Formats: sequence, C-alpha cells, structure tokens
Amino acid sequence: MSEAALIERIAARGDGVTGDGRHVAGGVPGDRVRDDGIIIPGPNRAEPACRHFGKCGGCQLQHVAEPALAAFVRDRVIGGLEGQEVPYGDVLPAQLSPPQSRRRAALTALRTGKQVALGFNAAQSNQIVDMRMCPLLVPELFALIAPVRELLTMIAQQRRPVKVKMQMLDQGVELILEGVKAEGLDAAMALQDFAGAHQLARFAIDQGDGLEILWQPEPPTMCFGDVTVEVPPFAFLQPTTAGQAALVDAVHRAIGEAGAIADLFAGVGTFALSVQAGRKVYAAEGARDAVAALTGAANRARALVAAEHRDLFRRPLIPAELNRFGAIILDPPRAGAEEQVKQLAASAVPVVAYVSCNPASFARDAKMLIDGGYTLDWVQPVGQFRWSTHVELAGRFSR
Repeated sequence: MSEAALIERIAARGDGVTGDGRHVAGGVPGDRVRDDGIIIPGPNRAEPACRHFGKCGGCQLQHVAEPALAAFVRDRVIGGLEGQEVPYGDVLPAQLSPPQSRRRAALTALRTGKQVALGFNAAQSNQIVDMRMCPLLVPELFALIAPVRELLTMIAQQRRPVKVKMQMLDQGVELILEGVKAEGLDAAMALQDFAGAHQLARFAIDQGDGLEILWQPEPPTMCFGDVTVEVPPFAFLQPTTAGQAALVDAVHRAIGEAGAIADLFAGVGTFALSVQAGRKVYAAEGARDAVAALTGAANRARALVAAEHRDLFRRPLIPAELNRFGAIILDPPRAGAEEQVKQLAASAVPVVAYVSCNPASFARDAKMLIDGGYTLDWVQPVGQFRWSTHVELAGRFSR
C-alpha cells in the first residue's frame, strides 16, 4: 500500500485537498488519506458541536479545529486575490465570530400531517433538517424554534413550505412567517397571544398578499454608533454582533481622519452612522425602505448624513461626484460592484474602504482598482458565518 497522502488545505466548498489536487470530503489539513479513501485523523480535527452536522446545510466545517478554521478564512481571501493576480499588502489574521452568536436566520418549515419540520435545508437539497439543537444561533432565537414549530401546526398549509425569518433587534426577536394561512378569529387571537407570550419585538406574516405586521409594541430599532435606527421588517443587518464590530473597526481604520465620506450600498446605515461623528456623510442605497429608515435616524440624531435612493448598478457615482469625498465606503452584495468600481478606478478619491461578503467578486473589483492606480494596503478577513465556507472581509485601497 502506498503512503497516505497529506491533506494540505480546505477548498472553497469545504473539501480537504491533497498536494496532488485530490479532493476529500471531510478532510482537514494535517489529516492523511489512504488510497481506499480512509482518513487518518491529524492534529487539526475537532469534535462537531452539533448532532445535525453532516446533514444540515448550515455548517460545513464543524470538524475543523479553531486555528485551522481561522487559517481557512484567511486563505480564502488570499486565494481570491492570487487567482486574479492582485498585488496586496498585509492579510491580517482572521476574526471569527464565536458559537451561539448568529442573530439572524432564514429557516424553512414544512407541515406533513400533524408534524412540522423546521430548520436549515440539508446540504445541496430542499430537504429540511428538523432543528433540535443549534450551536450557531443566539439562545434567544433558538428558544423560539420549538414554539414556532408548535404554532405552525395551526397555520402552516399541508406540504407547502413556510419561510421563517428571525433576527435579534434591540427590543427582542423579530419573527416573520411567509406562506402561512391564519383565517378566522381563533387564529388571529392565537397569533397575538403567541407574540405577547414570547415578548416579540415584531411579529409579521405573509399569507400571499404582502406582509402584515400583527404585533409591534414600539418601533423596533438597532443602534449604530450612538444613532438609533427604526429598522424595516427583516432589514439587512450583519449576522453577528462580533462580525459587525470587526468590520466597523476595519472601516474606521481604513478611512482614518478623512473629512466628507460617501457610503455606497449603505443599507440602514451600519457604516454611515457608525463613522459619522465629526464629519459629513453621503449615503446611497437602492432599497427605498432602508433609505427612509436611515434618513429618519439621521434627522432625529441631527447627524450630518444625507441619504439618497439610488441604484448604484444602473447609476453609479461618476468621478466628478466621487472626487468630492476624502474616502469612500463600499459594501455591495455578493455580486460585487463592478460598475461602481469602474468609476472609482477613474476617480481621484484617496481612500476606498471595501467591505465584501465574497472573496471572488472582491478580487475581481480589486484588480480594477489596482489597474486604476490604487494600492491594496491591507485586508481584514472576517468569519461571521462560523463553521461555514462563507467568508467576509474588509480592505483598504489608497492612491
């Protein structure tokens, strides 16, 4: 029998990879794999924290020990940059969010007979893994899983999927159920009783005709810096408090003491409101409800933040507009910001702080900025989606 091959790295989808390019499901750097596929465990393996691991699609890397997990997050960023031949400065150590820190989740439920399955989908499947434990979610979210499952026995339609959206806000849990049928007085009363019993910050359902807010004792909020925002239903927030803090800190370091700044793809103001003290901020965002929330928060706080509803994919800021600012914050969706980056590359903006949830699109956009005369000074990898192959980062470009 030939010598077992050493697994050297983890690929983008979570497989271990040997030196000769062989992909091994469940492999971890430091393991060895025999010709017959048997894995000989190495020093970087960990005991999975969840009984659903291997079936549930929420996690791919619970079998990876902390140092190797951090190395994977960092290597994903480096791999993306090197794949595009982007020169870069420092790639800092990855910052990982801890267990039980995910404050935002979109789950699926399915009622079959009197039983309701509720959880994440199985990997590469529409099958629901019925969640009985979860080391990812904050305890307040997981505590609602069993009660929501019981509630859905009343209002979920047979064999029709229900989307269950949950996130932590300042006042408690926001819960949104999409695809249910709550007909009659008894159902309406049961929903009200449920919201009150579990002290929800907001409870809304969608029966097919749009979202109905059933319970909202006061406007639900999130605080960014020292500014409080009244957030729309299931507004996009960073998935963990620790991850948000890491990205906000990276943006602060990137823009330094720059005067007027622009926050592009600003959402409800995670970055704009966190860095606005002592300077003027222009914020552009394509979602109208997010712009309204950000504008209202800035006005109440008398912050010097001007928000504009603007589709930056179709109408990016051009160099004449960009050159008014001392720094640009860029936080696009997974597809990146190709059209806006083309304009940035042609601008004279001295600093760009780029926050990304996709190392591949970040590297593509970084190449355009480098070709336009920028230098990538440093990159901060962030592992908000713990035990997942999903990697985020923030980088500083300067010219």
